[in-house]
Amino acid sequence: MNVHEVYTGLGEERFRDLTTSISMGSLRTYKLFETVKVRARLSKLNRAKLRQVTPKLWGRLTEGDEDLAKDLAQAILVSHLEFVAKALDFLGISHDGNGFFDKDDEAEARLDEGWEKRTLDNFRESYPEALVLFYINHLGVELGSPEAVFVG
Repeated sequence: MNVHEVYTGLGEERFRDLTTSISMGSLRTYKLFETVKVRARLSKLNRAKLRQVTPKLWGRLTEGDEDLAKDLAQAILVSHLEFVAKALDFLGISHDGNGFFDKDDEAEARLDEGWEKRTLDNFRESYPEALVLFYINHLGVELGSPEAVFVG
């Protein structure tokens, strides 16, 4: 499964929720601002412009634009590193304290039967469901190749 399939599997409403949660400050901190601006085909990037272009981005994702999907995934994840770190701690996957982990570190061995549901149940009260579901699926794609999008 590819990242664009995660978005389409979660649906347009959740995608809209995810894009509106992107932090411009985090994009600048992690040097993703220009990348997202170019990938979104915007001459100026801010929250309002990103919200306006979200339907067009959705259309590109449904057409299979994997480069866009990956860049947006980075933007979403760096905007929520606190959650990412807590999720990795919950799953017992070692990381650098900021949610970045070594994919060669046997992390996929920590993803045992039912990890998706346990993670969703643990975080659904504290974080937006769209974010939790996105991260569960993104982690699955990064560490393996799930057959289907987990939606709860």
